[in-house]
Amino acid sequence: MYIIGGKIVTMEGDVWENGYICIENGKIRELGPVEGKAPVPALVEKFSSGKNEVIDASGCIVMPGLIEAHCHMGITEEKKGMEGDDCNETVEPITPYLRAVDAVNPMDAAFDDAVRAGITSAMIGPGSSNVVGGSFVFVKTHGRSIDRLIVKNPAAMKVAFGENPKVNYSGQGKSPSTRMAIAAMLRQELFQARQYEQKRRAGMKTEDRDFRYECWLPVLAGEIPLKAHVHRADDIFTAIRIAEEFQLDMTLDHCSEGHLIAREVAASGFPAIVGPDLASRNKIEVQNMAFKTVGILNRKGVKTAITTDHPVSLIQSLPICAGLAVKAGMKEEEALKSITIYPAQICRVSDRVGSLRAGKDADISIFDGNPLEVSTKALCVLIDGEVAYCDENFGGYQP
Repeated sequence: MYIIGGKIVTMEGDVWENGYICIENGKIRELGPVEGKAPVPALVEKFSSGKNEVIDASGCIVMPGLIEAHCHMGITEEKKGMEGDDCNETVEPITPYLRAVDAVNPMDAAFDDAVRAGITSAMIGPGSSNVVGGSFVFVKTHGRSIDRLIVKNPAAMKVAFGENPKVNYSGQGKSPSTRMAIAAMLRQELFQARQYEQKRRAGMKTEDRDFRYECWLPVLAGEIPLKAHVHRADDIFTAIRIAEEFQLDMTLDHCSEGHLIAREVAASGFPAIVGPDLASRNKIEVQNMAFKTVGILNRKGVKTAITTDHPVSLIQSLPICAGLAVKAGMKEEEALKSITIYPAQICRVSDRVGSLRAGKDADISIFDGNPLEVSTKALCVLIDGEVAYCDENFGGYQP
């Protein structure tokens, strides 16, 4: 397959006003500018004559598929109420052994909404009612079987600070009901996990292995990060303190008051996944939530991603959230990177997605304008080199 014409934005520094992409076996084989003065229609005809599928992207913007770095799509299904809500197991505050992959339903309507918005992959996992919620999975957004959509699993271990665990468990009359208890319970779990890791290294017998702690081994080995739900500045500091204490990698998810402590967040070296700023300030800990936060953190040197936290705000609003961040002061290029290459790097899947480069997955979105603008439409979306969505009015592709 070939994509010919259009402005190609690789998100790796190269921008070609009139470019092409060659796709083979689901991967990008080669790409670059259209050389010489050959008109695009002539090139389309040339490549079509060789029985290749050709997409004429003339007048469009061609980009890597957008990435949602933190959401609950398919695990909190739309329109299905309690029957479709598998986001929080709210009976035990420490549940590291839960796996989001066992609850994500790709038949959730949000997956189709994501594809139609040009979003080709997403990080999906448990909610924040538990101190430790379980593991996230990074998936593509088009298909029926979750097992066929997996890019990385497990992809992160969810932990949560602040209001949500407090509200859930104080309401049940048990711990944690304070921020002190949340931190103490997480420390105890990590301490015991470290002890278990040491026993495993020392040659633990197979029959002595513990299902609860086996799931911590990728975290302790630095293969996947803690994914920390933090809104308030003090919770951000507590998360950083614990991650440094146990020498763990971590992402700061939501980071709503990050702009108030931007220097300290930057000094920690941990990336921030910021949002959902399109939602209401319906909790005490999000009173300082604002679209300016991600830009301020980005300018201080923090690697940033933007999130909708779907269904808190709808996943199809992801590029609009990036546009509102630009309106609040973020540089446009950095906002685009915060929904493409930066989340790919933060989620540790940049070898496959997040930018257009030879050898990477052919996850490509073709827009009729700047995706950060409200009126822009995704005209054609490819995932693994196959057309996952094509607008009925787009004349550049005839299957």
